[in-house]
Amino acid sequence: MNRKEYTYKEKKDTRSGFGDGLLELGKNNREVVALCADLTGSLKMGEFKNEFPERFFQIGIAEANMMGIAAGLTIGGKIPFTGTFANFSTGRVYDQIRQSIAYSNKNVKICASHAGITLGEDGATHQILEDIGMMKMLPGMTVINPCDYNQTKQATIALGSHTGPAYLRFGRPKWPIFTNKSDTFEIGKGIKFIDGNDISIFATGHMVWQALEAEKILFKMGISCEVINIHTIKPLDEELILKSVNKTRCAISCEEHNIVGGLGESISRVLGEKLPVPLKIIGVNDSFGESGKPLDLLVKYKLDPETIKKSVLEVLERK
Repeated sequence: MNRKEYTYKEKKDTRSGFGDGLLELGKNNREVVALCADLTGSLKMGEFKNEFPERFFQIGIAEANMMGIAAGLTIGGKIPFTGTFANFSTGRVYDQIRQSIAYSNKNVKICASHAGITLGEDGATHQILEDIGMMKMLPGMTVINPCDYNQTKQATIALGSHTGPAYLRFGRPKWPIFTNKSDTFEIGKGIKFIDGNDISIFATGHMVWQALEAEKILFKMGISCEVINIHTIKPLDEELILKSVNKTRCAISCEEHNIVGGLGESISRVLGEKLPVPLKIIGVNDSFGESGKPLDLLVKYKLDPETIKKSVLEVLERK
């Protein structure tokens, strides 16, 4: 089997991957414009602003207005990337996204930082855990949740040539970089990181690293896990999911999101309709977050490698 031991040499926040990807896009496509809701530094949009001041729009703390302006810019052929915290990118402006962007299929890229409980000390009011569900339910909306700096940069660049509304979710903390700069990123196509026979582990965002850490523990226990990165939650790579589970006959999913409405529910729909097998969904169990250090919160809300290990053992008992 193709088992690679994943390690990292440095950590870097995924929001920096967005900022660097946006800058590269701006250099290669004059139609790319950026809008920010008074969080230029937090969204790492400063270099784009400095390089292309005529294509950067500081809207201020007026997120709903930002979405409307972005929708209007697409009519003139521009490709707008909006930037603010995930909570403000979705919960605060859902009506504007639904009516002005999704319903009319506008080519707006909604880029959302500080998602999930790894936002940390800012607490529950900012740690949105419902955003994936909100966005994936909108007809025609693409939803992407990359796993590290490199993949976030690649996803941002890929969205420059993607037509239609899209939601790009990323985070605040420094996180291991374990993918390669040269890796291929294709919207809607998951990536198998490790081949395995006993169980399929599907993970998205920061939880991909947690899944890889859990796989190391399980490998030492003699359990062969297939680890797959589902960076695109919509459209979902059903073919890859079914191919993997047809081999392993059981699965778990891992996400830094409410178990209601996230990746796990999308996978459960596919498996329930086409290949019923034991499945465990790992995520936040229908609750809000709280203030704390990111890694401590992952442990408290049972999103750590040890919990993944225990869940794998539980599912294997049901296999």
